[in-house]
Amino acid sequence: MQHHWKELIAVDRYTVQSRGVLQEVDRKVLTLLYQPLIGCRALALYITLWGELELLDGQEATHHRLMALMQCGLPDIYSERLKLEGIGLLNTYVHAKEADEPKLFLYELRPPLAPDQFFRDEMLSVFLRRQVGRHLFIQLSNFFARPSIDETKFTQVTRSFSDVFSAVPAEQIVAGLSEEAGPELLEGKNHIRRDEASYVLDDDVFDFELFFAGLSKQLVPRRAVTAKVKEAIKKLAFLYGIPPLEMQKLVLGVIDPAYHIDIDALRRAAREWYELEHGGVEPRLVERVQPLAYRMMENIEPRTKEEQLMKQLETISPRQLLKEISGGAEPSLADLQLIEDVMFKQQLLPGVVNVLIYYVMLRTNMKLSKKYVEKIASHWARKKVKTVKEAMELAKEEAKTYQNWANEKEKGTRTVRKVVRTEIVPDWLNMDYSQPDDDDFDVEQARKELEERLKKYRDES
Repeated sequence: MQHHWKELIAVDRYTVQSRGVLQEVDRKVLTLLYQPLIGCRALALYITLWGELELLDGQEATHHRLMALMQCGLPDIYSERLKLEGIGLLNTYVHAKEADEPKLFLYELRPPLAPDQFFRDEMLSVFLRRQVGRHLFIQLSNFFARPSIDETKFTQVTRSFSDVFSAVPAEQIVAGLSEEAGPELLEGKNHIRRDEASYVLDDDVFDFELFFAGLSKQLVPRRAVTAKVKEAIKKLAFLYGIPPLEMQKLVLGVIDPAYHIDIDALRRAAREWYELEHGGVEPRLVERVQPLAYRMMENIEPRTKEEQLMKQLETISPRQLLKEISGGAEPSLADLQLIEDVMFKQQLLPGVVNVLIYYVMLRTNMKLSKKYVEKIASHWARKKVKTVKEAMELAKEEAKTYQNWANEKEKGTRTVRKVVRTEIVPDWLNMDYSQPDDDDFDVEQARKELEERLKKYRDES
């Protein structure tokens, strides 16, 4: 098992460096555009580390110092740090010394995207609109928009380099650099570099092998799918749930005779495809299903109840699962928002989130507790859980720990009385420990109800 304390403890040391300078406009971008996505605590950690950059001035400090500055515990600092890493605002490096010595962490801060880059990014802009609503999104977009100037009314009078500077013999340039600048400048060191925040989507969110397999090299040469195009395809496929075969059609529709793929045109085509498929409704992560590359039961006939459940959780969206658990009623906005936040911030795949929903519903009297869900989701993200099977196995392995987390939550609201009882639960959730104090809740009955509702959904499908 990997708790936060196995990766980070209070005596571990840290130092801070940056990949650029934070400008005034960056502070507005962070507050108004990033904060709705990562939350105020993650933003506070980011700003605190920027302050530490100047205060520490290259020196080291223990995480006790960060806990005192933030006035919060190490688990919170760790979980908020992961959000900054996931969205591209922070790079973290660790220097592991001897086993009994504290680790040294290097926190490398990265400035946020410029406003125009943020609003051009399909993932970030769409999820910002989902978080703040259409009205505020338009207001923010207008606030950061630069007033356009009609350049056709002007005549360019810019001088070229050769017009301004006289030619200098090559030997003088080399001599000047070697005598005055020194080797550091020649090697490109000590330059202030602005490396803006960029989040990373793994290649495995999209099946490029299948995408290329059905694509004629005569129509779309491999060289046309540049690194930027590939990144755009990943983001659009992740956001809109576009399968590889559909993406082929979209790419064929926007490639020009010179074999150039217009990314802006591809974005428009992806949006149009989604609107046709979903009737103009904005994309929601909770509508997505487990990618084919991560389905263990695809083209396999289930032989056990556990395999039936696995297949079901691989082929249903989190929203549909919540709906079936509620007996066909639409899930509450709060539940949908919670699940969508988990999928976006922890980047958990839909099938894994389904296991999380199923597990939490069984363990907490059919309720989705925000802190409990987020805590387990954070653990699964650190464990890099990708498949339904992996999630089910981890839920079984860590059952006692997860129940302790649930009991800790209960202690904050009421006195917990230990009630020991034995219940029949699914094979992957066999547990032997004290259950929470809730005499009115029967785990086995809840499991049966869940199975009945999912069975009904399978039959109707």
